[in-house]
Amino acid sequence: MSQALSKAHSTRRVGIALGSNLGDRGALIEQGFAFLRALAEGSSAPHLHFLASPVWLTEPVDCPPGSPPFLNAVAEIATSLSANDLLAALQGFERDLGRPEVRPVNAPRPLDLDILYYGGERIATERLTVPHPRIAHRLFVLVPLAAIRPELVLPGHTQPVQALCDQLVAITAPEHLPRRLEAW
Repeated sequence: MSQALSKAHSTRRVGIALGSNLGDRGALIEQGFAFLRALAEGSSAPHLHFLASPVWLTEPVDCPPGSPPFLNAVAEIATSLSANDLLAALQGFERDLGRPEVRPVNAPRPLDLDILYYGGERIATERLTVPHPRIAHRLFVLVPLAAIRPELVLPGHTQPVQALCDQLVAITAPEHLPRRLEAW
């Protein structure tokens, strides 16, 4: 990372979604995991905390017609970075991997990194909304998140992630469900 990042005073567990539907998707997801692990290792947290979900093959949601399928995963890290500094680091890494600054909404991309939750905080700014506003409606996020944090109750929700996931799976046609990739 080229810019110095300021550190917040406390450590938080943060969930980050990874998605890729351009280029060597598997390699890009691996690079995303490596970057997030490095962020966790560089944190002033007393102990390293890094969880990574399996990788799932998913259909594009709300993307332009003809968009290729995604590989999706979720990681959880402990970090002392502020939410804004974390967002800046994630966006910088996305740009390093070829994501243009300006692009159509939901256009295909090499790597997309989204903050799903930031500890137990609720954040609503022009640049960042946490928990992610559509998390409860996105199987491509809930399925990998439930694999690593099924008991997690997100701020503003009353049910754990696994229950949210199960409810959405129950109303989704089987052919549209995420498929776990065995190589992960």
